[in-house]
Amino acid sequence: MLTEKQLEKYVEALWWGLTTARTKPYEKGDVIMIRYEAEALPLAEVVFKRLIDEGLNPVSRLSLTPSMEKSFYGSGNDDQVTFIAPGDEELTKKLNGLIVLLAPSSLTHLADVDPSRIGKSAVARKFIRDIMDIREQEGELGWTLCSYPTKAMAESAGLSIEDFTAQIVKACYLDDEDPAASWKGVFNKATEVKDWLNGLDIESYRIVSEGMDLTVLHGEMRQWIGVSGHNIPSFELFISPDWRGTSGVFYADQPSFRSGNYVEGVKLTFENGVVTNVSAKEGEDFVKKQIAMDPGASRLGEFSLTDRRFSRIDKFMANTLYDENYGGEFGNSHVAVGASYADTYAGDQTKLDAELKEKLGYNSSALHWDLVNTLDKTVYAKLKDGREVVIYAKGEFQL
Repeated sequence: MLTEKQLEKYVEALWWGLTTARTKPYEKGDVIMIRYEAEALPLAEVVFKRLIDEGLNPVSRLSLTPSMEKSFYGSGNDDQVTFIAPGDEELTKKLNGLIVLLAPSSLTHLADVDPSRIGKSAVARKFIRDIMDIREQEGELGWTLCSYPTKAMAESAGLSIEDFTAQIVKACYLDDEDPAASWKGVFNKATEVKDWLNGLDIESYRIVSEGMDLTVLHGEMRQWIGVSGHNIPSFELFISPDWRGTSGVFYADQPSFRSGNYVEGVKLTFENGVVTNVSAKEGEDFVKKQIAMDPGASRLGEFSLTDRRFSRIDKFMANTLYDENYGGEFGNSHVAVGASYADTYAGDQTKLDAELKEKLGYNSSALHWDLVNTLDKTVYAKLKDGREVVIYAKGEFQL
């Protein structure tokens, strides 16, 4: 589906992402994990060779197939779904980088599995992600991820495999002579917007659209980040707000596939920072069980905006990596229920321990689920001096 030349360009984009996402430069002998799904093998092989050529130590990990996942979550007992393989913790503590290649061959294979089984496994493995977060805060770990086109994703998005692949090529600049240079250009434009937002001294936000009126508290010591190399592609800018100040209604008009389940028309009502009501046109029971995964799953971990002038994505892709960066006619705003991002902290990252996170209203959870609104919307910012300004309208930041 991707030509040999496009695969090589994909690696250039991923290498830009991996090196940009880490605050310290990589050194010979650093350990980089490649976690990939079976259909992404052609890309995994090219990535592996690049890491070898760079003098790094690649560690490859093949993700579970849909059949394996169904057996694991559907038939595994409590001990099995919470099992941590010997060496996982030790390896994570030594990782310097992570490249994830997404290529699902099914998006709905877990539809008949109790979502609480998936949640139980995620909660058991949360400490692994916590280790990675700490290593990233210390500058010891960088990560990036991307998607490889599959028939399952194309069919779920209602696209031919050719059109789906073309969207990946366009979104990741694989049709450019130098994808890394193109991403540097996007990085520079995004930096201008982030600098503007971070200079406004914002107290809170109000997002208004059809079926949605949500207030989000900016929080102390926060900064807008994004286009950091973590995701290829990525055009969104975001913060992890103070979850305690979330109120009102968020509506996701864009469908979502998660953990082998399809959901559509999700509406979340927040009161005093916590989801108090959940409705959905489809998949409501699954959404409710995800929100109940742990105490932090019903709180806000991320608030994001994507400018339609940045994003080259103009089709639904049945893939969160693309759909959370949707440009289209009105850009998008999305929120994530669950875990916050520590790198939105505006101070010394190494000082942001669990106690300070709790004090500042950073959310902790095994869940991080992005829900996307692509409708025409206006985003107001209430400044600490009492003024209110429009920061986003008609899909564009209002510099």
